[in-house]
Amino acid sequence: MTTDEQLFDAPISPVMAEVVSSHRADPYPVYRRYRETEPMHRADPGMWTLTRYHDILAVLRDDRFSVDPRKATALAELREEALEAAGSGGVDFMGNAAGTVLLFTDPPDHTRLRNLVNKAFTPRTVERLRGHITELVDGLLDDVTGRGEMDVIEDLAYPLPALVICELMGVPLEDRDLFRGWSGEVAPILDPWLPPEKMQAAMGTLGNFALYFLGLIEKRRQEPQDDLVSAMLGAEEKGEKLENDELLALCILVFIAGHETTQNLIGNGLLALLRNTDQLRKLAEDPSLAKSAVEELLRYDSPVQLTARTATTDIEVGGETIREGEMAVVLLGAGNRDPSVFEDPDRLDITREKTSVLSFGAGAHFCLGAGLARLEGQIVFNELLKRFPSLELATDEPQWRDTITLRGLQSLPVRWK
Repeated sequence: MTTDEQLFDAPISPVMAEVVSSHRADPYPVYRRYRETEPMHRADPGMWTLTRYHDILAVLRDDRFSVDPRKATALAELREEALEAAGSGGVDFMGNAAGTVLLFTDPPDHTRLRNLVNKAFTPRTVERLRGHITELVDGLLDDVTGRGEMDVIEDLAYPLPALVICELMGVPLEDRDLFRGWSGEVAPILDPWLPPEKMQAAMGTLGNFALYFLGLIEKRRQEPQDDLVSAMLGAEEKGEKLENDELLALCILVFIAGHETTQNLIGNGLLALLRNTDQLRKLAEDPSLAKSAVEELLRYDSPVQLTARTATTDIEVGGETIREGEMAVVLLGAGNRDPSVFEDPDRLDITREKTSVLSFGAGAHFCLGAGLARLEGQIVFNELLKRFPSLELATDEPQWRDTITLRGLQSLPVRWK
């Protein structure tokens, strides 16, 4: 198996096969068709694909569903075959990460690990960053103002969250260029059935992350600072059980998750606004709409499109029974366009009455950095429209990245007068 289409073979997930093969730029018509005709789709050897809002929410909130991929017994044979076909290039990242990486760890270990980083992302802590993030955005926009054009991803959406996360974690200013491109190279790991060559490339970059953060952790052991790494080490010293591999995994996850979701929110959100100029003008005329605008942009084109859970017992969802060991892939992007929850869901409306979007998940694994991503998005959209009121797309076909789980643009050229 060498191509994305082969890896999303029809017996496994026809929904994602269609998205990968020909609907990457706009997966929502595919989602709509499955939501209307087969919202609880089961494919051998034991994978369900869910597209309705309430079914997705039920899975995410039910602690009988596990995030540990090792519990997906129905897919164990498939994973073994994929690794065997990959030969020496095969890496079972999900299996190796379970129990160490927050994303693939169930309570009580998940609760213990999450508590170590929660304080850095409380609403009060995040709000304190508003002024500094605004300064960072203004500085990035100063760099491009005289050009009359920019690539939003390269010049703004990529560097901003990288700067914010580096500062939170205490990465020295002189080291920050080392991270350029790293999170994007690792992001494909979250896609199911990744081709071996892509997996190997991502694992190589993970090695770079590990080497850097191992060094930073050791420096903070010797000289603690006012940063997240020092705080996690301090918690360890106060009796929290935190193994070195857990601390390292937390550092890498916080960086990648904090960077990728915000980058995609900015890129996807701005593209949606530029394609819906009435909403763009509405936000430009009333900056107080930024908060509701970000919620709507998260709903309209979610930075995270899917996640997965495994049933630890037989569980009824949406009128179907998901058997123990079977996996439920929940399509967050599809749930966010469910007409039973969102009126006229394919229309962008930044004044839409608030309904909880699925973009950051739900339940115990709700994204801990959601508040920070939202704040960065609010500031970016307001500052952009204030600085460049004539902002417009400079291409008819923006370039999308290859990743499926994390949906985002590779490039977004814009211009202004």
